[in-house]
Amino acid sequence: MEAYLFDWGNLLIRWLHVIVAIAWIGSSFYFVFLDSSLTPPVDEQLKKDGVSGELWAVHGGGFYHPVKFAVSPPKLPDHLHWFYWESYSTWLSGFALFLISYLWNPGIYLIDPNIMAWSPAGAVGASLAFLVVFWLLYDAICRTLGQSKNGDAKVGALVLLLVCVAAYAATHMFAGRAAFLLMGAMLATSMSANVFFWIIPGQRTVVADLKAGRPVDPIHGQRGKQRSVHNTYFTLPVLFAMLSNHYSFTYSHPQNWLVLIGMMFAGAAIRQFFVLRHGFKLGRNSHPWPYAAVGVAALLALIVWLKPAPTEAVAVPDTVGYAQLQPVVAQRCVMCHGEALQSKGIRLDSEESLQQHALAIYQQVVVTKIMPLNNATGITDAERALFAKWFEDR
Repeated sequence: MEAYLFDWGNLLIRWLHVIVAIAWIGSSFYFVFLDSSLTPPVDEQLKKDGVSGELWAVHGGGFYHPVKFAVSPPKLPDHLHWFYWESYSTWLSGFALFLISYLWNPGIYLIDPNIMAWSPAGAVGASLAFLVVFWLLYDAICRTLGQSKNGDAKVGALVLLLVCVAAYAATHMFAGRAAFLLMGAMLATSMSANVFFWIIPGQRTVVADLKAGRPVDPIHGQRGKQRSVHNTYFTLPVLFAMLSNHYSFTYSHPQNWLVLIGMMFAGAAIRQFFVLRHGFKLGRNSHPWPYAAVGVAALLALIVWLKPAPTEAVAVPDTVGYAQLQPVVAQRCVMCHGEALQSKGIRLDSEESLQQHALAIYQQVVVTKIMPLNNATGITDAERALFAKWFEDR
């Protein structure tokens, strides 16, 4: 019953996480598009009111006319919508998912003794430190250099270096699957921290000044905008890290840290293409196709680099039935899928259960080689070949 309820919790939290993440990323992408697509107002009254940009759009059968006040509107409306719960809900649900999927059983999911033989408490503490230390270093870089001359370039270069160091450290401290996920959680934590510590407090200060009739300092909007832009470049790398656990050929590679850096770099470059694309349509910048080309080139290089090496054929019997497969299953699979522990609600300790999950077993053990997780039980290529032959002979 405990495993059953655990799986339900995993499913529901994962579902919630995806829903709120879509809301957060969608609103973030929309406002990046909006800021890049605003044009100077034409109406004289809008100019007098302090409008810095406007956009006309059509959607869902109606016409929309959003305008932006660069510093503050002449009068606050009665109802003001705040965009922050999308971010907070995404982080809270994501951390809950990280807790039950990795930290709850660190010996299974987080620790690979072949990489580093952590104690469970040590591995959990180190993984949480990744989230905190990266944010502190990233925030310090932004604080000290963000407003200096060429600040964006300096911050971008140092954050790139910091991400590379973190990727190397994570993949040399934790199981590959967990390391990739941890990198995504690390960046996502900084994204949400940007909202919590900078963007929303700055906006609250501006609103409080307006209500009190005090002059509004534009620095709050400038800092908030800078952190918001950082978040949009983190988004595609985070999404790759969250999806990577389904593709073992990425995190199981001997140089998986380079794979991780390459994929994140490609995502950031492609995101830059979409950010600048809106400005190009209005004649504000040159066509950003080089960024897309660099991102796609990085992906193509990774595809070529990661192609499977030729493997020697493994001798298998002419036919493989349950009798030949059962000792392998008992040694490699039943530890997590037996009577005592039924991970994901799956038992593989009988012929009937093997037949019931035959397709999933073939996909997980033979095709993607995701299972056993981190190959904790040491399954061999010859044993995977037995699974393949058993599946074909069914």
